[in-house]
Amino acid sequence: MTGEPRIPRASVPPPDTSALQQPHQDKALLRDTLKAQRRALDPADKAAWDARIGARVLAWWQANPHASLAVYWPLAGEPDLGAAYAEMAAAGVRLALPVVVARHAALEFAEWLPGEPTVADRMGVAVPAELRMVARPPALLVPCLGFNTLGYRVGYGGGFYDRTLAPEPRASTVGIAYACQLVEFVGDAHDVPLDRVITEA
Repeated sequence: MTGEPRIPRASVPPPDTSALQQPHQDKALLRDTLKAQRRALDPADKAAWDARIGARVLAWWQANPHASLAVYWPLAGEPDLGAAYAEMAAAGVRLALPVVVARHAALEFAEWLPGEPTVADRMGVAVPAELRMVARPPALLVPCLGFNTLGYRVGYGGGFYDRTLAPEPRASTVGIAYACQLVEFVGDAHDVPLDRVITEA
């Protein structure tokens, strides 16, 4: 990454930052801390932050247009970018949702239109009710439970995105997170850094 730093530093501290300010080695404990922090967000603040993140995603897409984009269905308090998805779809972008096909496999993707029916898969994640599978899009929005200044993310521990992003050619990746989820940790050898992270800050 060159030029202006793309990984923002948190401008809104979490209620208790002490658990997030030291380098973390225990990923399970770190995940639990980050989940609790996100659950504690004020709903009004979260809605405002979601709108701001959505606007910044649209600005990123306008500067880096892609005909096809992998998005995500918000899970467990992740930023809800539904309005941004609708606007991009209206502009002709083909959106796709990730689909888990096997426990230790890379994600696959199904075309999805905002408003189209979804069903919960065996992991509780929404996927299109009618699976129209497509190739991995050239750009992906990747939800983050946490992230560090080098662009590495903390996910839920399944490794699905790392396996998806590892093959060449690399897809363009934009992490989506709240600024208060910035945390210090050391990435594992198999981790794939994101190209940039968009937050509300």
